[in-house]
Amino acid sequence: VRASVNQKLEESGEKEKLKELLRKKLIERGWRDELKDFCKEVIKSKGLEQISVEDLVAEITPRGRATIPDDIKAELLERIRKFLATA
Repeated sequence: VRASVNQKLEESGEKEKLKELLRKKLIERGWRDELKDFCKEVIKSKGLEQISVEDLVAEITPRGRATIPDDIKAELLERIRKFLATA
């Protein structure tokens, strides 16, 4: 089911629209800046020479996902539901 939904979103161009909406909303809320600051903290604590890009991504991904505001998640989910109802 997930693959089917993803395919419909991609083929219609709706996925790109949703990604852009998400990007815009997260920037407006300061989420991006907060995550950037967290990255700097991680790099500072581990040392620039001691951390790889992969390690940094593994460290920040859970926090990034957990800190997305619930209302933004709900809005995206609602838009996906409406899209699927009309697709």
